[in-house]
Amino acid sequence: MEASLLHQDAVVIGGGFYGCAIAIYLARKRGFRRVLLLEAEPKLLQRASYNNQARVHNGYHYPRSFTTAYRSRINLPRFVEDWPQVLSTNFTKLYAIARRNSKVTGRQFERFCHEIGARIEPADKTFKSLFEPHLIEDVFVVQEYAFDSSKLARWAETELRDAHVEVRLNSHVDSIARTADGGLSVVICPKSGETYRTEGRYVFNCTYSGLNQLSGDFPGTQTRLKQEVTEMALVEAPPELLDVGVTVMDGPFFSMMPFPARNLHTLSHVRYTPHQNWDDQPGVDPYERLRRYPRETRVDRMIRDVRRYMPAAARVKYVDSLFEIKTVLAKNEVDDGRPILFEKHASLPGCYSVLGGKIDNIYDVFERLDAESLIDTAY
Repeated sequence: MEASLLHQDAVVIGGGFYGCAIAIYLARKRGFRRVLLLEAEPKLLQRASYNNQARVHNGYHYPRSFTTAYRSRINLPRFVEDWPQVLSTNFTKLYAIARRNSKVTGRQFERFCHEIGARIEPADKTFKSLFEPHLIEDVFVVQEYAFDSSKLARWAETELRDAHVEVRLNSHVDSIARTADGGLSVVICPKSGETYRTEGRYVFNCTYSGLNQLSGDFPGTQTRLKQEVTEMALVEAPPELLDVGVTVMDGPFFSMMPFPARNLHTLSHVRYTPHQNWDDQPGVDPYERLRRYPRETRVDRMIRDVRRYMPAAARVKYVDSLFEIKTVLAKNEVDDGRPILFEKHASLPGCYSVLGGKIDNIYDVFERLDAESLIDTAY
């Protein structure tokens, strides 16, 4: 039964980075006085915002999607300026191009970087010596950083409090519905206590993999989504790789990046990081599928392949694995593009669904929000 009824200017569902950033934006930039942020977990930024590679892209990863690459290159300096306290920049980032099975050559990759305006220079002999020359065509030093998701969570907590955004944790949202007077009603099911609902002029669905798991009048996204169970291995790097981040591309290859939140490195592999995938659909809860998944690590297979290209990787020490759901737009499976999803639901006025594939995509979300005629009068 419903225990209470609250009225809000806006309700943001999902306390990951995007949900937190949107709630802060609404309060600070659009003048909303009553913003409610709802998160199903006991803490903010605990799911995909934490369980990822912690990479701030600069475009290098997307030679087959010029738009995604260029937007990352444009957004990186903005992210550095806005969140310097969460960045790790004290490592050298290398991109290595494989001789076989790569979808770009070294020369093509270098030309692509110049086209998007991304910094690149040939690696010296010390860095080149990390790689097996029979398998690696060329190695480049680039400008790419990592972020500390724990520090980002602390930023979110401070900014939400200072912006007077009300945050309710352990609060799962069941449904969104229209009200008789043109507002939106959100039914919330706390992990402890009675179900209650709140009403608001606007609702922002930022639940990432759970975007289509809301009932009531919520119509679902028009954009088709794909879900994946993924494994990000956490390892201790040997001394020669400790202050280095590596990506070998572009095909069935891998990345090894610093993971500042735990002072380790992530190890991901295009072939072994995805464990399972399916087409997203209402009633098939991705997080429940993840909870039931056996989570058997594939790190041995990752290391076995990685050490062929980078022999020092044979001495990495496996520590843990981060299993999570990764959500992508189905239309971008072929070209590796990572645009945002930003949908206004015409059948449910005032309701938006938002999904970002990378942390720097937040600026694309802000631009879309700037273009919206959001009314800051209390509902």
